[in-house]
Amino acid sequence: MTNSDLPMKNKHFLFLALLVIGNFISTAQDVNLFEKKELIIAKDTLRYRILYPENFDTEKTYPLVLFLHGAGERGNDNEKQLTHGSSLFLNKNNRTKFPAIVIMPQCPTNDYWAQVDVDRKNYPVQLVFQFEKGPTKAMEMVLQLLKNYQKESFVNKNQTYAMGLSMGGMGTYELLARQPDRFAAAIAICGAGDPAFVSNYAKKIPLWAFHGAHDNVVAPIHSMEMVTALLNEGAFPRLTLYDFANHNSWDPAFAEPELLPWLFSNILNKE
Repeated sequence: MTNSDLPMKNKHFLFLALLVIGNFISTAQDVNLFEKKELIIAKDTLRYRILYPENFDTEKTYPLVLFLHGAGERGNDNEKQLTHGSSLFLNKNNRTKFPAIVIMPQCPTNDYWAQVDVDRKNYPVQLVFQFEKGPTKAMEMVLQLLKNYQKESFVNKNQTYAMGLSMGGMGTYELLARQPDRFAAAIAICGAGDPAFVSNYAKKIPLWAFHGAHDNVVAPIHSMEMVTALLNEGAFPRLTLYDFANHNSWDPAFAEPELLPWLFSNILNKE
């Protein structure tokens, strides 16, 4: 190696380092497009992030997407809930094709979106749903948050959508059962629910369920049971079962080219 080679290689490594740092900063800046907000009711606080469309105009109306995260992203930092799903809505092509308001609330550490008893002694986890007990505190806060935004003139009341993964998929099924007249469509990824209550929304809300056949956290049979119950109620749900995926079936689900086109094609049926 000659002395003249060293500066050139150093420049090359410096360029790569700057490129990596630049990409990291760009990603961080993109995530920061999700504004930090809080809903405070008495002594309870629901932290959430909200993404507005590019060139947001309060004189226009936009679809509203509520996205519920999984158990691993619970907390109070108002950041971890962006781990999965935020990049889908930050994608420049998606923001251009599907301008929408996206809300990602964060569930407190010791709570769940759905009213469910979770036994983690063995895997897949054992789930006992207790819908009749009423919503959890976290779900109560989400319902109030939705109610607040439904009052905004810039929200299209006929295009409110629910999405969730894992614990958030469970929350999605429960949201539909508790608010069957609010949502135009829903996506539940590696979730579970109580089939006894699908009759509340079966013929009202189109659903697309995803699961990994190798899922050893939330058994894929749960999604199959929910879809079967919907079919028995005369609904026509979509089910995508990935033969190669484990619990992180959200990765291939988010990569589905028809995911967002299908979601936003559904308009609330007021009949």
